[in-house]
Amino acid sequence: MGDLAELISRYHVVLAFWMTIKLTVFGGLGALIIGTLIAIFRVSPINVLRWFGAGYVNIIRNTPLTLIVFFFAFGVLNTLSVSLADPNSPNSIAENNFRWGVVALSVYHASFVAEALRSGVNTVPQGQAEAARAIGLSFFPSLTQIILPQAFRGAIAPLGNTLVALTKNTTVVSTIGVAEISYQMKNMIEFSPQLLYAIFLLVAVCFVVLTLPVGALFTYLSRRLAVQR
Repeated sequence: MGDLAELISRYHVVLAFWMTIKLTVFGGLGALIIGTLIAIFRVSPINVLRWFGAGYVNIIRNTPLTLIVFFFAFGVLNTLSVSLADPNSPNSIAENNFRWGVVALSVYHASFVAEALRSGVNTVPQGQAEAARAIGLSFFPSLTQIILPQAFRGAIAPLGNTLVALTKNTTVVSTIGVAEISYQMKNMIEFSPQLLYAIFLLVAVCFVVLTLPVGALFTYLSRRLAVQR
């Protein structure tokens, strides 16, 4: 316990852990928004939208997250000079790295969210859509008012798995200098190698604290909100 206390007091472990939480929350929200839109495209009656949705999922899901992070950080930010922060701010570099890291996490995990929601749509009986059309609802109202609410309930478990995966994948953005927990872990290993086992234990506990409650919550919700057939 003394080694853990020394690490926490000597390094910015709490701030790094808070950065991991922020990446998870904002990345999860972004992935949910983009993924829902892509899922709508995938089940759309318009061919162009369906092709776009399928192309997005197949390309992004099979592209390494590290490559996507580097694309936004070095391609969009450095090469194209597209900034998401005030260039006059003294923390503009850190803010840009964080925000583009969130964008990369959102774009990548949106493909998994889209597939989870599409699987949820497939669990909705065909008669629901036919009934919606019978009472005069067009595609979009029937999708948003009848199909998607049931699809979300049917996709709670895979959405929870995606959020857990996103939480662990936040470590990738350390490659562009975002000071989350794994970035701090490298500093601790470099300057306190004699506490190697304590460092690994501390980082592992941080991720367990994040992922275990999320997994338990989504498991409970999947059982509590399951659509009875």
